[in-house]
Amino acid sequence: MNAALPPRIARARFRAWHRGTREADFMIGGFFDRYHAGWDDAALAWFEALIEQDDVDVMAWALGTQPVPPAFAGEQMTAMQRLDYVEMP
Repeated sequence: MNAALPPRIARARFRAWHRGTREADFMIGGFFDRYHAGWDDAALAWFEALIEQDDVDVMAWALGTQPVPPAFAGEQMTAMQRLDYVEMP
């Protein structure tokens, strides 16, 4: 974990970037990197709940191929669906 980050944020960052596939890492990790600095406790709790979900579901919601469950619908999912945060090396 990164000692410069609070433990909760460091844990979320690690989990965002260690999903199991590079595609999910770039999507979920990139989203975290782009937006986490502006999150309050509720937004971070939303993200923590999101990363408990299966990658295929999260990616389908972000890509719009499956409907977003009400628990994850809203401003943060709308930002995730823009995909403007994904940077490929």
